[in-house]
Amino acid sequence: MTTTISADGTRIAYEVTGDGPPLVIVDGAMCYRDSGPSRPLAAELAADFTVYTYDRRGRGETPDAEFTREREIEDLSSIVKEAGGSAYVFGASSGAMLALEAVNAGVGATKLAMYEPPLIVDGTHAPAPESALPEMRRMVAENRRGDAVKAFMKSVDVPGFGIVMMRLMPVWKKLKGIAHTLPNDLVLVEGLRQGRPLPTDRWTTATMPMLVADGGKSPEYMRNSAAALAGVLPDARHETVPGQTHLVKAKALAPVLRAFFLG
Repeated sequence: MTTTISADGTRIAYEVTGDGPPLVIVDGAMCYRDSGPSRPLAAELAADFTVYTYDRRGRGETPDAEFTREREIEDLSSIVKEAGGSAYVFGASSGAMLALEAVNAGVGATKLAMYEPPLIVDGTHAPAPESALPEMRRMVAENRRGDAVKAFMKSVDVPGFGIVMMRLMPVWKKLKGIAHTLPNDLVLVEGLRQGRPLPTDRWTTATMPMLVADGGKSPEYMRNSAAALAGVLPDARHETVPGQTHLVKAKALAPVLRAFFLG
């Protein structure tokens, strides 16, 4: 493990693999290097890129610290600086929105790819309640970590029996261990999950080429959201990865990213 220092002094844990132009991977909610898709994806891309994976604050080997969107943008900026000051960036799920907000704020990215940012932009899915973020913050403040994880899983349409099974498995302890980070992921999508069209003037400074991808087997609302986001960005295209869901396989996603970044 290697660390870098973010703007507020937090030590951000990261690792580097591969050889080639730098590529930074940004995890979504409940994920970090030891538990999530970033390492398998990095392994698939290592032949063509120098891949940087990191633990977002409060996860894995990065310690707890103040949780705000601005602090997380600074954390990502510190990783990009370690990569030389500019890099390809890929973000998955809520990590896609973190990456987008970061490059819109000026973090150096030559190209940005996103996979299924968890937005709701039309009537193909029930809107998320406006109370979701304050309720999540309250559960975390009351140390109701299991309740927080359950609420998050329900919000992303994990069926009830699936949640019951997860609570009986070792992964539940891992999820509870980082449940306090969930409010920050909800901050990243605040106001973007109520079934309303996306703003056209929010990400106007993110002018680098972008890709917004989704899975061919993902729900309609998720695919509509990806297409809608691509439509409001200055220089973006939308692509569907055949046969994939939100839990996209590294072997299916890697060729798409490789073609976009190196094309």
